[in-house]
Amino acid sequence: METAVHDKTSRADEALALIEDEFSVTPIVEAAMAGTSDPRLRFVMASLVRHLHDFLREVRPTDEEFERGLEFVAALGHATHATNNEVVLAADVLGLSTLVTVMNNSTRDGRTPGALLGPFYRANAPAYDCGDCVVQDDAPGLPLFVSGTVRATDGTPLAGALVEVWQASPVGLYDNQDPSQPDRNLRGRFHTDAHGRYHFRTVRPAGYPVPTGGPVGTLLAAQQRHPYRPAHIHFIVAAPGYRTLVTQVFADEAPALEGDVTFGVHRQLVGRLDHVEQGRSPWGELPAPYDTLDFDFALEPGTPTFPKPPID
Repeated sequence: METAVHDKTSRADEALALIEDEFSVTPIVEAAMAGTSDPRLRFVMASLVRHLHDFLREVRPTDEEFERGLEFVAALGHATHATNNEVVLAADVLGLSTLVTVMNNSTRDGRTPGALLGPFYRANAPAYDCGDCVVQDDAPGLPLFVSGTVRATDGTPLAGALVEVWQASPVGLYDNQDPSQPDRNLRGRFHTDAHGRYHFRTVRPAGYPVPTGGPVGTLLAAQQRHPYRPAHIHFIVAAPGYRTLVTQVFADEAPALEGDVTFGVHRQLVGRLDHVEQGRSPWGELPAPYDTLDFDFALEPGTPTFPKPPID
C-alpha cells in the first residue's frame, strides 16, 4: 500500500518544474521572473540570471569560495559611507564603469567622448567668472591656466554653456578626502562667453591612488595591481538643447596614461600641457613658470541631464 502511494506521488512530481541537475536551475529561475510587468526589467534580469548561472558553471566555485564572494559584495556596502562609495570604486577598477561610459558615449558625429564621473563628484560647486581661480588655499603646485571652446558638433560655438570642473590637489587628494583643504576647493562652475570660450586658473593636479582601505584595495593587492590614476581634471559640460557631457581631460604623461587603474583614459581625452618658463600668464599678472592647457568640447543635440553625486 505504501509503495502504491509513493508511485502515485512520483508520477505527479514528474509534471512539476523541479530541480533535477545544475542545468535545470536556470530555466526554472527564468520562468519565475517571466511575469515581470516592466519589459526592460524583465529582459535585464533574465539576461543577468543566464550570465551569472553560466559564470558559476564555468568557474565552479566551492561552497567556501561562494561564501567569500558574498562576503566581498556585502563588504562593498559596509565600506560605502558619506565620503566613500566602494560600490562605484569596484565598478571602476573592474572596467565596468568605463565600458558602460564608452557604450553610451561614442564619438559619433564628432562629439567629445565621455569618461567616468568618479566617486568624488560633489554638487553645489562654487560659481566663478571666467578667468577666476578655483584654488582656495596656498597649494604649492605649479599654476595651470585652462581654456577652450564649447561647440555643437556642427561647429557652432555655444554661448552660456555650463563648464563645471573638479580635480585632485598637487598631492593627489580631493577636498572631501583632505581635512586640510577648504570645503569645495579645486571645484568650480563657469559659463562660456559669447564666443563659447571658457578659461580659468587652477593648479596642476597630481595622479593619485584610489582608496585602498576597503575590499577593493584588498582585491587590487591580490591581483598585484597598483591603485593609481594618471593626473586629470574632471569636466561636466552642459547647454540647453544638448546632451550633457561628463568627461575627464588627462595630462599627457606616458606611461601613466596606460596604467590607469580604472581604465578610463580615452585617446581623444589626452590634453597637451605646455610648460612656460618666461613671461606673464595668459591673463592676469602671474609670472612664469606655469603650465597651460587648451581643450575644446563638442556637444551633440539632446536633452541635458545632471549626474547624481555618489557622495556628499
